Amino acid sequence: MDLQNYSLVSEFVLHGLCSSRYLQLFFFIFFSIVYVAIVMGNLLILVTVISDPRLHTSPMYFLLGNLSFIDMWLASFATPKMIKDFLSDQKLISFGGCMAQIFFLHFIGGSEMVLLVSMAYDRYVAICKPLHYMTMMSRRTCIGLVLVSWITGFVHSISQIAFTVNLPYCGPNEVNSFFCDLPLVIKLACIDTYILGILMISDSGLLAMSCFTLLLISYTAILVTVRQRSTGGISKALSTCSAHIMVVTLFFGPCIFIYVWPFSRLSLDKLLSVFYTIFTPLLNPLIYTLRNEKIKVAIKKLRNRHVTFN
Repeated sequence: MDLQNYSLVSEFVLHGLCSSRYLQLFFFIFFSIVYVAIVMGNLLILVTVISDPRLHTSPMYFLLGNLSFIDMWLASFATPKMIKDFLSDQKLISFGGCMAQIFFLHFIGGSEMVLLVSMAYDRYVAICKPLHYMTMMSRRTCIGLVLVSWITGFVHSISQIAFTVNLPYCGPNEVNSFFCDLPLVIKLACIDTYILGILMISDSGLLAMSCFTLLLISYTAILVTVRQRSTGGISKALSTCSAHIMVVTLFFGPCIFIYVWPFSRLSLDKLLSVFYTIFTPLLNPLIYTLRNEKIKVAIKKLRNRHVTFN
């Protein structure tokens, strides 16, 4: 299908988070601080893991480093434009920019979902099968898990954007969100996309539900194993797993809600989108790494090495 023959819409209008001028100024300052914190926090984790030989050779921290890398991209596909739009009277995005946001959201989001499952699998092997840990989580296995996450995200995203970009957009061009979200954009096409929309959005919902279910199974198996082996260790394991499950729920919950019930559009969807595109990348460094003693020690060594070098 020739895009030029069918798509007459050259740009879309984003409604943003709110219409109040005072709130937009507040959000500009707030999200600017949050975005800088996300980038600096995840970059610090990534640099720390790469610079410390004991960390980047460890399967757990190798996966954590990749999570930080993905989180920086997840927070960057739409947040900088959203921040800029808070100071703009009209929030416009080109057709190509809109399609790019949809592509990167599903590419990065799909990759993160699979990577989180890989991290849960790593913890499951470490706790439930400790004698086989180094064999089951070899360097080749870790690289394979990361590649699978990126490939899954890419294939998932291509399957979404290939249909979306070729739909005929010739009329409405207002998107009631702060970025181009798939369920909202396909509703603007000039043909009946109900069936196609269900198929495309079900793809995202199925991926989210499958990964979320695997995560819950992994953490449940970990808690059961720890409880059977050690009475005293259950509280620590429960604390760790509950923190991980909290972040996972904040990421998967909004995705599942938006893509499993996509046609009951609520104003709450904007808030849910903020959670999995902005707040989750902020929480991941805090929950997964900055609470970890090895990461803290490695950061201190990196800081001392930098101070000494200067």
